[in-house]
Amino acid sequence: MTSLAPSPAANLTASLTLRRPDDWHLHLRDGAMLAAVLPETARHFARAIIMPNLVPPVATGAEAAAYRDRILAALPEGMAFEPLMTLYLTETTDPADVRAAAASGLVKAVKLYPAGATTNSHGGVRDLDKVRAVLETMAEIALPLCVHGEVTTPEVDIFDREAVFIDTVLDPLRRATPGLRVVMEHVTTTQGVAYARAGGPDLAATITTHHLILNRNHLLVGGIRPHYYCLPVAKREEHRLALRAAATSGEGRFFLGTDSAPHPDRLKEHPCGCAGCFTATNTLSLLAHVFEEEGALDRLEAFASLNGPAFYRLPANEDRIVLERRAAPVTFPAKIAAGDEWVTVFDPGFPVHWAVAG
Repeated sequence: MTSLAPSPAANLTASLTLRRPDDWHLHLRDGAMLAAVLPETARHFARAIIMPNLVPPVATGAEAAAYRDRILAALPEGMAFEPLMTLYLTETTDPADVRAAAASGLVKAVKLYPAGATTNSHGGVRDLDKVRAVLETMAEIALPLCVHGEVTTPEVDIFDREAVFIDTVLDPLRRATPGLRVVMEHVTTTQGVAYARAGGPDLAATITTHHLILNRNHLLVGGIRPHYYCLPVAKREEHRLALRAAATSGEGRFFLGTDSAPHPDRLKEHPCGCAGCFTATNTLSLLAHVFEEEGALDRLEAFASLNGPAFYRLPANEDRIVLERRAAPVTFPAKIAAGDEWVTVFDPGFPVHWAVAG
């Protein structure tokens, strides 16, 4: 249970105790970047669903096992963290390999990237008929499909890609594969929220920290802000408000997936800048701020710590963390070093008073 305990100066500080949270959508990359960003997640999160869009992608059980070994090797001594591995769905994915990887306990989901939808998605799926056998196997063994829900056809406006995907791809896919368990990742629209709510027990949706904070004005008004550019792109204010209402509702179908996506500054601040917001460092502080604004601090634990494990059929974490509301604004590093590169930490653009204790 979440407890909100006022301090003696209740109007200035408070504490919030939660089960240790999990991140159900995380990019760790590899090499020097992996070593740099992994501690930022492991400091606060017990587990995370690890995205497989490396170059080359993590597409087989053997590749997932090797990537998991690299992640654990990069984990600083004294930190506890469990990477929950996924496979990158391709048109040549072997259903038997998926079945074996899931049966071993290594792989917790398969990721569907429509080809060209986001970073390193060029090897994604173009023809769903070519992966029917994989999807049917997944339905049989109850292995979730994590979906990047955007169409990539050039005639569809970038702000409409999610809504069109739901109507033309996701709904037909689910109707054709009864029993398939699906996570709509990083939903960004009122249509996405509505579809998740109407989808029954085999459908869930993750919501990112940054989409609870940003609308498209933040990205575009007064100049282009490359560190607010992400895919799916931030939408109108009405959609941000719908996401806030969903995240703070307490409904079990919605849970945290940060989509924290580190890129070197030189590739973000670039004529063709990469998509992604790096939020691992300050996500819990920002979530507490948002939930406090919405009068829903008592529902933060469900969103961050309980709903995700329930959908993935895993136990909730027993460890606890404490968030403290401080009188003075909390400061976070503006950047972190990744080898000889720098990664900018997401800046919400407002003072934040919540911090993880310790």
